[in-house]
Amino acid sequence: MKRLQVLFLVALSSSLLLFGCGKEEEETVTQPIVEPIVEAQPEKEEEPAAEAEPEVDLDAPPAEGMVRSRLTNEWVDEEVAKTRPIAIMVPNSKTASQYGLSDASILYECNVEGSMTRLMAVWEDWDKLEKVGNIRSCRDYYLYWAFEWDAIYIHYGGPFYIDDLIARDDTQNINCIDYGNATYRDTAKNSTDNAFTDTERIKDAVEHYGYPTEYREGYADENHYQFATIAEPNTLEQYADAIEAKKVDMSPAYPVTNCYFIYNEETGLYDRYQHLSGDSDGPHIDLANNEQLSFKNILVQNTYFEVRDQKGYLAFQCHDTTRDGWFFTNGKGIHVTWEKTSDYGATRYYDDDGNEIKLNTGKTMVCILEDGDSFNVDDKMIEAD
Repeated sequence: MKRLQVLFLVALSSSLLLFGCGKEEEETVTQPIVEPIVEAQPEKEEEPAAEAEPEVDLDAPPAEGMVRSRLTNEWVDEEVAKTRPIAIMVPNSKTASQYGLSDASILYECNVEGSMTRLMAVWEDWDKLEKVGNIRSCRDYYLYWAFEWDAIYIHYGGPFYIDDLIARDDTQNINCIDYGNATYRDTAKNSTDNAFTDTERIKDAVEHYGYPTEYREGYADENHYQFATIAEPNTLEQYADAIEAKKVDMSPAYPVTNCYFIYNEETGLYDRYQHLSGDSDGPHIDLANNEQLSFKNILVQNTYFEVRDQKGYLAFQCHDTTRDGWFFTNGKGIHVTWEKTSDYGATRYYDDDGNEIKLNTGKTMVCILEDGDSFNVDDKMIEAD
C-alpha cells in the first residue's frame, strides 16, 4: 500500500513538472522581427547657388557717347560738352522776372550799386531754352568770371566802365542793345525787367557775330573745377575743423535780397531763399517751371573791392592770390583760400593744407562778398580773415 502511494506521488510530480516546463517555453518564445518596408525616395536635386548681382559702377557712363561735364561733372552728351556755355546777366530785385535759372549749371551773385545783388547764370546745355531772363546790364567784373568758362556773354548794355573790356578782340559778347534780334519783350512784373531771349535768338546772334560755338582752343581751363567721384563723394568729414552748415545765411552781406540756403537732408542739396517779408520764408523760384533753385555746392569768395563813384558803381579785384572764403556741401563747411591769376584762368580753391578742394557732382552757387563783410552759418557769424 505504501509502495503504491509513493508511486502515485512520483507520477504526480512528474506530470506537474512536464506541464510547468511547457508553459515556460511558451512564454520565452520570441516573435520574428519584421523589418518595415521603406520605399526608395528620389534624390533631391541641389538648387543652383544664387548668382551674385553685378556691381554697379557709379562712375561709368550711362550711355555711349556721354562724357563728364566740366561745369557740373554730370553725364552729358559729347556734343553738349564741346559747346561753349552762355552767361546771361539777370537782375535780382523783387520786381525781376526770372526764367530758366533752375537749368543753369552755375550761378554767380555779387553786389552792384545800392547793395543790390545781380546774378550771372551760366548754362552749359542751352539748345532748348524757351524763355530766359530777364536780361539786364553788364558789370565788368562779371566778364572775368564769364571768361573762365569761355562763355558767350549776353547782357543789355552797361555803364562806360565796361567799354575797354567789351572792346577787346577776345571778348565775345552779345549786347542786346546793339543787336535787337537777340531779345524780345514779354509780359513781366514791370516795364524795365521785360527783356527775354531763347535758344533760336541766341543762335541767330551768335551767327550774326560769327562766334564759334565750340570751346576756343587755349582759352578756358578744361579741368576747371576738381570733382569727387560719385562712388566716393566729398563729405568734408576728413577735415577735423569742418563745421556743421545746415543754414548758410548771406543776408548780412546781401542786405537787400536777404538770401540764404537751407540744407535739404532728403535731396542733399542747398535750397535757396530770398526777399523775405517778416518771418515767412521766400523760396527763390524759377518762373519757367515753379521750381526752387537748389545747389550741391556753395563757394564763398571774400574779394577786395572799391567804390568807383558817387553813383555807387563798384570794382572787384577778380585776380588775386591773397583772399579767403568758404566751401559748403553735404551739410558741412570748411575754410578755403582762392586764387585767380589770369583773365581766362580758373578761380581755384584750396583747403588750409594747400590742397585743391573737390566739389561734388551737381550745380554750384558762387557768392562774391565784399572784403570785410560777414555771413552766418547756423546762426554763427563768419567773418573774413
